[in-house]
Amino acid sequence: MEGSVSNVEICNFAYTGQFDKLKQSILSDKSLACKTDQDRRTALHWACSAGHTNIVEFLLDLGVEVNLEDDIALMLLENGADPNVTDKLESTPLHRASAKGNYRLIQLLLKQGASTNIQDSQGNTPLHLACDEERVEAAKLLVEHGASIYIENKEEKTPLQLAQGGLGSLLRRIVEG
Repeated sequence: MEGSVSNVEICNFAYTGQFDKLKQSILSDKSLACKTDQDRRTALHWACSAGHTNIVEFLLDLGVEVNLEDDIALMLLENGADPNVTDKLESTPLHRASAKGNYRLIQLLLKQGASTNIQDSQGNTPLHLACDEERVEAAKLLVEHGASIYIENKEEKTPLQLAQGGLGSLLRRIVEG
C-alpha cells in the first residue's frame, strides 16, 4: 500500500522521538500503535526506553493496550521517571498496577519509592482499587508497605469498606499486627 508505514518504522519513530511522524502515521492507521517489530517490541517500548515522554503519553492516551509489563516500567524508572507521576485522572502507575493486580510491577514500583497513599481524581488510593477489584495479594502487599486502610475516597468509602468477604479482616490483621 502506497505511503504505509511498517512496524519497524513506527518503532523507529518512537525511539528517535519523531513525534509528528509517529502521530500522523498512527492517526491514519490506529493498528500501528500496537504492532511489534522483529524483537516483539512496540512503539511504546521504544518510546519508554528512549525516554520520549510526549510519545509515551500520546500512546497511553490513545488507550494502547499497555500490559504495563515490568520491563516498560523498569525502563522508565531506570531512566529517572518519577514512580509517582500522575496522568490526567491523577492516577499513578501504582494505581494501574493495583487495579490489575500486577504483583511484580507493584513490588517494583514500591522498591522505586512509589507512594502508596496518593489519591486519584476520585480520591482513590491504589489500595481502594485493589480492594474494589478483589486483588487480594496486591492489597496485602500495599498494606504491608504502609497503604492506609482508612483513607476515604470522594464517596467517603475507605479501602476497608470496599474489601469483600475475608479481605477486610485480613487487611485489618496486617495493620493491627
